[in-house]
Amino acid sequence: MREIVFDTETTGLDPKTGDRMVEIGCVEMIDRVPSGKTFHAYYNPERDMPAGAEAVHGLSAIFLSDKPFFRDCCHDLLEFIGEDPLVAHNAGFDFGFLNNELTLCDLPIVAMERMVDTVALARRKHPGAKLSLDALCTRYGIDRSHRVKHGALLDAELLAQVYIELTGGRQIGLELAAEVDARIAEETARLVPQNRTVRPPRPHMASAAELARHAEFLKGMERPLWNS
Repeated sequence: MREIVFDTETTGLDPKTGDRMVEIGCVEMIDRVPSGKTFHAYYNPERDMPAGAEAVHGLSAIFLSDKPFFRDCCHDLLEFIGEDPLVAHNAGFDFGFLNNELTLCDLPIVAMERMVDTVALARRKHPGAKLSLDALCTRYGIDRSHRVKHGALLDAELLAQVYIELTGGRQIGLELAAEVDARIAEETARLVPQNRTVRPPRPHMASAAELARHAEFLKGMERPLWNS
């Protein structure tokens, strides 16, 4: 099963008021395992960058001024995501911006049926707990020390690890069990001497002569307990 975990950075919170997508990062997963393939792009939003948004992701209007317009390179993104499910944290936000850009290009939008929202998954698994990406990374012991500011590809990579945990984890212990058993068997075989002389088993039953001597011995005892 192929899935795409993705994240976006924007100029604000609402595409309906003119905010635009300025960055997208995607991570390909096959059967819930990152394949190593990613997609990353910056886009010129054709507008200013509010100070509040820049403080979150660090992308200035000057930095984005020489980046391509979404309409000029969107087909690379569409080819990468294909028709597969799209996983995002608070996915409605990211879907809203992605579909807004597609609408501005007169292209078909991404069907909402493809949306997988990790916030919804986390809410069901951890009701009442904090659901931010940072909080979930902390819960699952995922290193985010290199995350100084939000970045679409970095956040998508972190989210891919969170998504694995939310959907069952890697079950590393089960994967290694066979290897551990094989190593123990190998060590045991190495420690056991291979050329030792095997002695015949010792007899554990009294012979007829021994039984006769025992009976004769008992005759010399007065009322032995074991004959009671």
